[in-house]
Amino acid sequence: MEIFVHLFLFSFSYIVQLIVFILSVYYLIIMISGWIPFPGQNTNKNKVLRYHRFAVVIPAHNEERVIRSMVGSLNKQQYPKELFDIFVICDNCTDNTEYEAGKAGTQVLVRYNDTEKGKGYALEWAFARIFALKEQYDAICVFDADNVVSGTFLNEINKMLNDGHEVIQGYIDSKNPFDSWISLSYSIAFWLSNRIFQLTRYNLGLSCGLCGTGFCIRTSVLKELGWGATCLTEDLEFTMKLILNNKKVAFCKNAVVYDEKPLTFIQSWKQRKRWMQGHTDCAKRYLPKLLKKSFVEGNLMALDGSIYLIQPVHFICFGLAVIISWLKLAFPSMPFYIIGYSFPADIWSLIVLIQISFGPLIVLFDKKWDVRILIGFLVYPVYCLTWLPVTITGIKDSSKKDWEHTTHTRDIPIEEIERS
Repeated sequence: MEIFVHLFLFSFSYIVQLIVFILSVYYLIIMISGWIPFPGQNTNKNKVLRYHRFAVVIPAHNEERVIRSMVGSLNKQQYPKELFDIFVICDNCTDNTEYEAGKAGTQVLVRYNDTEKGKGYALEWAFARIFALKEQYDAICVFDADNVVSGTFLNEINKMLNDGHEVIQGYIDSKNPFDSWISLSYSIAFWLSNRIFQLTRYNLGLSCGLCGTGFCIRTSVLKELGWGATCLTEDLEFTMKLILNNKKVAFCKNAVVYDEKPLTFIQSWKQRKRWMQGHTDCAKRYLPKLLKKSFVEGNLMALDGSIYLIQPVHFICFGLAVIISWLKLAFPSMPFYIIGYSFPADIWSLIVLIQISFGPLIVLFDKKWDVRILIGFLVYPVYCLTWLPVTITGIKDSSKKDWEHTTHTRDIPIEEIERS
């Protein structure tokens, strides 16, 4: 009987690591593709064919400290002022957000709902009211209240709309990268994501991902599909909904939005756990449909979406595979059935080394030269390791739907960021 147990452990360990290895190679190929400028992505050579009319929507829950800087950056857009209107959703606010938003000159939508809490519900509520207005909009842009936006954001999005894109994600940058090791680690993660997740998929003709802020959707798409994204990660949910309906998210690297990153590890833990809870929820509901679409229709975009949905499990297995391989290297005499079969440690080490070294190269290539950033890469692996327990607890608590708001306090004007 014991030999069968050992055989099972051996086979299971081998299969898991083989799948993880294949997925790791897939991600490496995707990463490298971000450096290749594929032709045919821009069709109008940045020539403005028409100016679209935008509704700019900002969900805000107790954001009195930062909302005016956000609105101020929008008012400095190098885009015809008569072609965009700003709407702030004061969602279950108990502070002076409504007053500050009104004073900044926005149209304020006040919402109170004790049962349907969270940004997804607030957006669905606001979209219905905007669609009912006499004024008709070509597209809706969504931002978080703690953001500030580059002056050319709407111009760049307008060019993408003229290129024929229907859903567009802007470049998510950081407005406070050097506040703490956590905010710097977050910033590095987003800089890498822009290059190795968003730009890669745009180059390959796959769907990029919505990031919760700094994105634009044609109103025709919203009216056709409905929003309906109300889980803890409404951006991921709507991305998967788009893929199922053969629509993709484009990426506009020149449309820059600066996002406030968490300052403390506790803030980071709560936010990332919420992301993993929502990610797991989306995987449960959308993975079977995407896999079916992948194999029945031979749809590569759906397959890529499926692979992304299982990324948390891949991350856990990858981490365990690396640990097992290193244990084997450190304790070669340990019986294989105690720690399982493992690929040679040098294979996993090579993959880890490529991923670690790739990061600084990307940041330097994107001209974010700052010695503090390079120093930040020394602590960034620690941040990455903390994803392992965050991911496990997020998966475990995926049935919990309570939204935990991240407090924002860094009121930094767009002028200060652009000067630096």
